[in-house]
Amino acid sequence: MRRIEAVLFASAAPVSREDLARVVGQGASVDLLVADLAADLQGRAFEIARLGGGWMFRTRPAYAPAIRAAADVGNQLLNLSEFDVAVLAAIAYHQPVTRDGLKDIFGREISRDLIGRLHARGLIANGPRAPRRGAPYTFVTTEAFLVAFGLESLHDLPDREQMQDAGLDAGP
Repeated sequence: MRRIEAVLFASAAPVSREDLARVVGQGASVDLLVADLAADLQGRAFEIARLGGGWMFRTRPAYAPAIRAAADVGNQLLNLSEFDVAVLAAIAYHQPVTRDGLKDIFGREISRDLIGRLHARGLIANGPRAPRRGAPYTFVTTEAFLVAFGLESLHDLPDREQMQDAGLDAGP
């Protein structure tokens, strides 16, 4: 259990089950060891989160204001506009999607600069080329997207019906 703790503590990205199994040996149950470690951390300021296909330590949300007030986390904040988040959500729900596909969703051209900003932050990546004339690039979300939004996988996105019930629209 302490080897898993050490690996998670040292890692800036989620650590997969396979990587943790190499640390503790194939005979050990990684899931049980992680569960024991999570129980051991009850009441602490940080927790183990299942994100992006692996586990990582993260600060509990209740401590976010204290961290922002005292620590230099400015470069870690996403600082995305509402429209940036909407485009990111459209990519997540419709991936792989081209800029033309995004234009169809939003009814307006999506700038290369916006796509570039999302790409530079590692939230999206190039997907397969679209199978049509000119073979335009498509865009997909990344593991960094999952981590930034606290998701284990894309299956954790709210379904479109839930979003519509909440007054939000996930697009066509």
